[in-house]
Amino acid sequence: MTTPSKQRRPLARAAITALGLMLLQACSQVNDLSDLQQYVRETQAKPSGRIDPLPKFEPYESFLYRATSLRGPFQELVRIEPSDEEEFVKNDLKPDFERPKEPLEAFKLENLRMVGTIHMLENGDLTALIRDANGEIHRVRSGNYLGRNFGEITQVDETQLDILEIVPNGRDGWMKRPRNLVLVENQ
Repeated sequence: MTTPSKQRRPLARAAITALGLMLLQACSQVNDLSDLQQYVRETQAKPSGRIDPLPKFEPYESFLYRATSLRGPFQELVRIEPSDEEEFVKNDLKPDFERPKEPLEAFKLENLRMVGTIHMLENGDLTALIRDANGEIHRVRSGNYLGRNFGEITQVDETQLDILEIVPNGRDGWMKRPRNLVLVENQ
């Protein structure tokens, strides 16, 4: 007489054997890598990309702030005592607004260049040659005006013009400010 457990043993062995054969069959299909190899060949056949070089960085230059002992930007420039303030208001200095403007008064002084001088034969005066921002050359001498701040030429020298401007003093009055225009070489 055979017991049911003995009858199940050959059946279990057959099932295990069948399962093993299926695993072997699956592993043999995994070894077929032809589609993967085809993909790798296609990828390698494509042209390779170009990598840009790293940008060159300028070295950092440190700055040492040394103006700690100077006047702060929000402090007054000069304290004006009441007596000085009265003197500022009382002066009668002001530009002559009735005087006809000269051609060089249309330009800022920074846009004018002294490019040479000429000795005039008829009166012996030294005349300066000034190039304006448009590239035109003008002859000027002492007493002529130039710049936007009512600048009067006080002296013409071989290498510079001395100019006296009349500018607002910030207290509803006017003050004189000396400037000069230096001969520019190579222009």
